[in-house]
Amino acid sequence: MTTPKLDERMGRVSFFTTALRRPEFGALIGAMVIFAVFAFVDTTGQFAQLQGAAGWTKFAAPVGIVSIFVALLMIAGEFDLSSGVMVGTAGLLMGNLVSEVGMGVWEAMLVTMMFAAIVGLINGILVIRTGLPSFIVTLATFFVLKGVNLAVTKMLTGTVRVDGVDEGAGFEEARLWFATKIDIGTASFQISVVWWIAFTLFATWLLTRTTFGNWIFASGGDPNAARNAGVPVARTKITLFVLTSMSAALVGVMVLLELRGMQAGQGVGQEFYYIIAAAVGGTLLTGGAGSAIGASIGAAIMGFAAIGIPYALWDQDWVSTFLGVILFLAVFVNTILAKRASGARK
Repeated sequence: MTTPKLDERMGRVSFFTTALRRPEFGALIGAMVIFAVFAFVDTTGQFAQLQGAAGWTKFAAPVGIVSIFVALLMIAGEFDLSSGVMVGTAGLLMGNLVSEVGMGVWEAMLVTMMFAAIVGLINGILVIRTGLPSFIVTLATFFVLKGVNLAVTKMLTGTVRVDGVDEGAGFEEARLWFATKIDIGTASFQISVVWWIAFTLFATWLLTRTTFGNWIFASGGDPNAARNAGVPVARTKITLFVLTSMSAALVGVMVLLELRGMQAGQGVGQEFYYIIAAAVGGTLLTGGAGSAIGASIGAAIMGFAAIGIPYALWDQDWVSTFLGVILFLAVFVNTILAKRASGARK
């Protein structure tokens, strides 16, 4: 009498295979290796200490906040190349509203966030209605905002910088929430780290515990099948464009309040950092897979490089080269791990 074969779909999957199937697994391993390398070559003795953590999180937190929502948008199969310039646009708009118009800081912040939401809404509607690639639509938005930032700022202030925001009503209260420092031992951490952690937890819950999270994965995996199944693909993608734009605006507000001013070129080029962080964290460029935790790990890796290279007394001109190599290796390794996991039974 032969024993019937057990359906492989009913078989138990090992913990290792389950871990391999997580999109952020490769990024986590990479982050541990990179951290260990920089800790080893550190010449200051601070990289692996609280002071070092305060340094790399200062760089990683603002990148991480936006990269989380960029990752959600990428999971849905879209890109936003205007997210970087929106950081500068938001800071300049809020700064001008306070210094030139005389608006209070909190009121100016509300107007700025509403403006960012409108820009995200326009991006989303244009992508859905025209059928053009989001790469093209948001690249056009990038250039429009970049030009507006420079031209309007020079017209209003006569320079390429906005100052005087610290003279607005409510500045200290707003700075307490968005740009203050938290002392832990001998190190001072930016409060943006708290926002970064909070958004990571929120986005993870959104992706894994809500119907909207299922819609995000479905929209990026197979939009046509998702529509046939009743998923509101258009509404989901437009919402993500709005959230991405608003997250970038929030970072712009944080920068403005921290520096008490804003340069017209602030944020330009940062959009690639956000995409790199998301891709390094396991988010597929083709959509349908990824995680908020992975995007945050990707941002942390970038923070390691930003602080670890100067701590090692290496030439900082190699930072961009390092990030490019990390991007390639991360995507390559994640692809291999995904193939192995999909082929594993136990």
